[in-house]
Amino acid sequence: MSKVDFLSFPIPEPLQCGRFKLTFERPLVMGILNVTPDSFSDGGQYVMRGDALRQAERMLLDGADIIDIGGESTRPGAPPVSLDEELERVIPLVEQLRGANVPLSVDTYKPEVMRQALSAGADLINDVWGFRMPGAIEAVRDSECGLCVMHMLGEPQTMQRGEPVYVDVVSEVRQFLEERVAALKQSGIARARISVDPGFGFGKAVLEHNYALLAHLPDTAPRAEPPYPILAGMSRKSMIGAVVGRPAPERIAGSVAAAVCAAGRGAAIVRVHDVAQTVDALKVWTAMRDAANHGRTRG
Repeated sequence: MSKVDFLSFPIPEPLQCGRFKLTFERPLVMGILNVTPDSFSDGGQYVMRGDALRQAERMLLDGADIIDIGGESTRPGAPPVSLDEELERVIPLVEQLRGANVPLSVDTYKPEVMRQALSAGADLINDVWGFRMPGAIEAVRDSECGLCVMHMLGEPQTMQRGEPVYVDVVSEVRQFLEERVAALKQSGIARARISVDPGFGFGKAVLEHNYALLAHLPDTAPRAEPPYPILAGMSRKSMIGAVVGRPAPERIAGSVAAAVCAAGRGAAIVRVHDVAQTVDALKVWTAMRDAANHGRTRG
């Protein structure tokens, strides 16, 4: 695996994201808006539409660069949600938030939700299945939306049963993402629309696999120059809890530390519950990085 200096990662190319073109001179913060009753950390808090809209407003005031709306929990063991129920949870929020002048992401693997979300004004589709569902590629192909392709071993209902097995988790995640990115590009989707996510917590052993992926984050992405934007989503997950020994709502400090570590390993986007704390921490990290790079330039 390559050794890299976290102060001088190459900047990913801009991401075409619907109405927006995202650039990555600094890591962007994606705020999580779960409108589900059973998400592992904040399930039930934002099921009511008014509560969800107020939470979106809070995250924007706190500095979120992207809002990620999810209508179906993908926590380990989560039961599936019907198409109609997911649409009812997600589409009205997209319609109401479209005027907020911020990229709207929808976290879904269902092609029909993708289609209707894009018609309602979504800018990015964040798919834990990596656009493997029949019809998923066709649902997004002819739009200008951004795509986030995630690695998952198994499926949410079964992915953490037993002990996930890899020979080399980093190279196997990279190979999967390379194959999925190739499938998207072969269908006619521009490279500039594609970002990738190694899928922390999705079919990985809590400590062994997740922290190997974090430590070698640049090596999880398809090899390319400039690199594909990497999204890192570790907020409040069991990989944090296993280290800090706290329940999900009390993992804020650990989650912020993980986001800073991801920035230090080249993440372009971090997906988080705790926007204000993460934004502040990344401002400090970015100031340090810029000062270090300025010193090198002078030298």
